[in-house]
Amino acid sequence: MRRIYLDYTATTPVDPQVFEEMKSYFMEKCGNPSSIHKYGQEAKAAIEESRDIIAGYIGAAPGELFFMSSGTESNNTAIKGLAPKLKALGKNHIITSKVEHHAVLESCEYLSEQGFDITYLDVDEFGVVNLEQLKNSITSRTGLISIMFANNEVGSINPVAQIGAIAKSRGILFHTDAVQAFGKIPVNINELNVDLLTITAHKLYGPKGIGALYVRKGVELEKLMHGGGQERGRRAGTESPALIVGFAKAAQIAHDLMQTESDKILKLKQRLKSKIENEFPFAIFNGHPIQSLPNILNVSFDSKKIKIDGEALILNMDLEGIAVTSGSACTSGSVKPSHVLLAMGRNVETAQATIRFSFGRFTTEEEVDFAFDVLKKTINRIGEMSNG
Repeated sequence: MRRIYLDYTATTPVDPQVFEEMKSYFMEKCGNPSSIHKYGQEAKAAIEESRDIIAGYIGAAPGELFFMSSGTESNNTAIKGLAPKLKALGKNHIITSKVEHHAVLESCEYLSEQGFDITYLDVDEFGVVNLEQLKNSITSRTGLISIMFANNEVGSINPVAQIGAIAKSRGILFHTDAVQAFGKIPVNINELNVDLLTITAHKLYGPKGIGALYVRKGVELEKLMHGGGQERGRRAGTESPALIVGFAKAAQIAHDLMQTESDKILKLKQRLKSKIENEFPFAIFNGHPIQSLPNILNVSFDSKKIKIDGEALILNMDLEGIAVTSGSACTSGSVKPSHVLLAMGRNVETAQATIRFSFGRFTTEEEVDFAFDVLKKTINRIGEMSNG
């Protein structure tokens, strides 16, 4: 059976150039970066060169970038790592939003059990936070604001630079989860006024198992991993030169191709959106129509006009060879409606009848057309029109 991958937002295939760059560090360049012999120092040099490359793409100094195992660990380290210092200063109030990745939401939930007050900002119908609500939520105890750069389910881009300016003017630390944005749109820590920023490799054709956290110089974090003194004492554990080198190569390719790739992928998104609009009058497109990532098309089917079992929709698409999802990869095994769509005002039935297409470097027009044909056939088979 022919299979087409349209779930690039969940993860991307490793680019062949990235794989080639990594290969030697799995075998002949096998040293532990903490070892003082030639093998170890060769591995250490590769890590530091990669750190320089990635830091440069976000406008940071190399010493401000720390490698982690994932975006999830980076988010946990940023939020929970700040907590002891903030609490000691009486800054036990955190502001986030209702549509964050679960790595942020669950970190905040954990801290709420440790004496922190958490404010969860509403979002508008596009999934974007309201700056006035943010300003009104700040108190004398607010120590951290954590708002994602771009949403992983609907692609909407938040006014991060403005949020950062508000935080900076009030002496509040600002963290943004830029996992989906990095490599697709420009990300510069100085323009964004951020103090901490999360990125990861497997969203931009790099390997899984490697992420990074930018920490502005002077910001103190309690480390979550104890052991050796790796990552300048911020994160214990033997580093993986292969994964780190792959991350840097993936970042380099993504930034070299950013504009041309964005233009190509946006055309694919618009192509599929146009086909769905023309065929299904009950389709609702989720996310901001302009301030949005080029690679995500999230569509719900209005439960007042058609009844669709969302899980059946995804499974039937898969049976026809089309890999898509209903929302974030970390909750794709759940039949619960998306917390993002509910926060945006979708009812439970419509939120459940949702499909997220995400396109990438290797997606073709012909694949998009084939996916639409499968979608049309599937909806005609499982959909039940309502008289309501």
